[in-house]
Amino acid sequence: MTISDRIRELRRKRGISQEELAEQLGISRQAVSKWESGQSMPDLDKIILLSDYFDVTTDYLLKGIQPTEPQAEKTSVNASVFAIAGTALNAIGLATSCGVWYEEQDAMALVIGLIFMAMGCMIFGIGMVCSAEHTRPTAKSMFWKINVWILVFLPLSMVYNVLTGGLPAPYPLRFGPFFLFRIFFWLIYFAICLLTELYLWRSSHKSNE
Repeated sequence: MTISDRIRELRRKRGISQEELAEQLGISRQAVSKWESGQSMPDLDKIILLSDYFDVTTDYLLKGIQPTEPQAEKTSVNASVFAIAGTALNAIGLATSCGVWYEEQDAMALVIGLIFMAMGCMIFGIGMVCSAEHTRPTAKSMFWKINVWILVFLPLSMVYNVLTGGLPAPYPLRFGPFFLFRIFFWLIYFAICLLTELYLWRSSHKSNE
């Protein structure tokens, strides 16, 4: 493995694009591209900046000498564990909210759902701080690709129902004359989710360039 391979590997593990790395180092994206393709070598001062930014030794960048892995990193939990736990809580929140509303037609159903979702997002947020750093980009992408469909549904349904019928339900209710509004609700819902999915896909594709 050459220095160009190591720079590319470190950048991808960090989950950033060539442009983002260039901004961190105060250079052009083309310079980073040339490093990674082996067309040029970073100067000594840039080697030091890369070493500090990626938290590796200059020996690793220049010679490929593997640094001793810190004990804390060895025992860190994979961020995907937090992403899965957060997703489960968000899904439970949505299902519970819809179930309580179906049985009781009580606004407390929304409160219950939002509490579960807040806990799910909080657990995910904790995971993004406490987990092994190299596992975070994958977990982050996985979490949002699934949870955008869950987290958008409840508040969007609440707004729709309040505007069309005055009832803050967690799923779109059928108010007689508002058939076109229901179509509009689903169009907005799918547009938000699909655009988010597209953004996540483009971000992931860009970071792997």
